[in-house]
Amino acid sequence: MLARQVEQIPPARSRTGGWRYEPKWDGYRALVIADANGGVALLSRRGRSWRAFPEIVSAARAFLPPDTVLDGEIVCWSPSGRLDFGALQARNLTSGATADQLARETPAHLIAFDILHSGGTDLTGRPLSERRQALEGLFTEIPGTCPLALGLHTDDETTGREWFSTLAAVGVEGIVAKPTTSTYRPGDRSHWVKVKHYATAEAIVGGVTGSLGKPAELLVGRQMSPDGEFRVVGRTVPLQARDAAAVAERLKPADGDHPWPDVLLHSWSGGAGTATEYVKVDPKLVVEIRVDVATQADRWRHGLRFLRIRTDVEPSEVPWDLDTS
Repeated sequence: MLARQVEQIPPARSRTGGWRYEPKWDGYRALVIADANGGVALLSRRGRSWRAFPEIVSAARAFLPPDTVLDGEIVCWSPSGRLDFGALQARNLTSGATADQLARETPAHLIAFDILHSGGTDLTGRPLSERRQALEGLFTEIPGTCPLALGLHTDDETTGREWFSTLAAVGVEGIVAKPTTSTYRPGDRSHWVKVKHYATAEAIVGGVTGSLGKPAELLVGRQMSPDGEFRVVGRTVPLQARDAAAVAERLKPADGDHPWPDVLLHSWSGGAGTATEYVKVDPKLVVEIRVDVATQADRWRHGLRFLRIRTDVEPSEVPWDLDTS
């Protein structure tokens, strides 16, 4: 079951009934299935088997009763206590002995937020309130040190809004709100909603796709610790025509000292990826952008939204790294 994006957290009580709130974790969506014969499958949203997370499979085999199906999110945490999508992605490229080694060095967790089958009983037709009660009952028998973790969940709107505000600091992307009476409908996104946490930030334009006269997207950068190197930190979604025209008026071609390579990888993380051709520009133009909290390899992972040109901010005044404070 999926969620559609909205701009506002729905009130706990509304004309359509009550709502419940959960953090929107930054990870891989997964189903864990413990069958009647002791077998365990860990599947992606598209039904692919996750072979890179043996610690989750082992925990499910040890602690889940037969005929149990959980829905959740696979996550990794950095040593500083922040969600680490880059580490998760690196884990996903492994299998076999390498996956076993990384399971010890960079453990992952399955944060469970729904239960679809319990003891062979199909719960998808039951309301969320009943499914959550069954899920919490299951986790009373699972130790807190286990790679299977019970996700946060509340019917208190104030608590949900506090999570939305405070958990962004550790990489939680926002809040998912679910009607208390909602049944589980695979593939449906008309009932659950998600509200993403956005911040505004300044960045320096270092390149554009398209042309100087008609930029399509902005490639923006910042100085990065520890050496102050000017690096790509994000890419905007396509510009509106009026914004493209306004930016074009202030763009100047780069001189020979521009620090970026002639071709950027689509991932910008140094791995294999689709090459992005672009036009380098003199990195003097500061723009304000809207970002969400998801990061990877020292960049904002999702598309940025251009807000305005900041003629009142010098490049030297732009914060370093991915600071949005």
